[in-house]
Amino acid sequence: MTRQEVYAEIKGMFGLVPKFIQLIPDSSLEMEWQLFKRVQFDEGAIPNKYRELIGIGIAAVSKCRYCVAFHTVAAKLNGATDAEIEDAIHFAKSAAGWSTWINGFALDFEEFKKELETMAAFIRSQNS
Repeated sequence: MTRQEVYAEIKGMFGLVPKFIQLIPDSSLEMEWQLFKRVQFDEGAIPNKYRELIGIGIAAVSKCRYCVAFHTVAAKLNGATDAEIEDAIHFAKSAAGWSTWINGFALDFEEFKKELETMAAFIRSQNS
């Protein structure tokens, strides 16, 4: 596809060609657009609303305000509520915090995995 053909497809989907896409070189524009559509908009094993909530959490932890804005709008377009968005951000904050804590102490990874297996087995036994 030519740049103009890709742009026409993008305009048909969004009403404009966003600047971040305009910056993609000709050599990879079509490939990047096809990948972007596939990853961001096609249905996958995880429904789009939940993928976008994951995206918000990743963006918040990586401190990318552009990605937070994008994934928040996309999550809402896919039916996410403000409460779900808040929960995704809170979960990301918690996960990042525990990651910092555990990595900071350089806990033995194999011991950590064994403890997780023990905990999971205990939980399963309580639910049967």
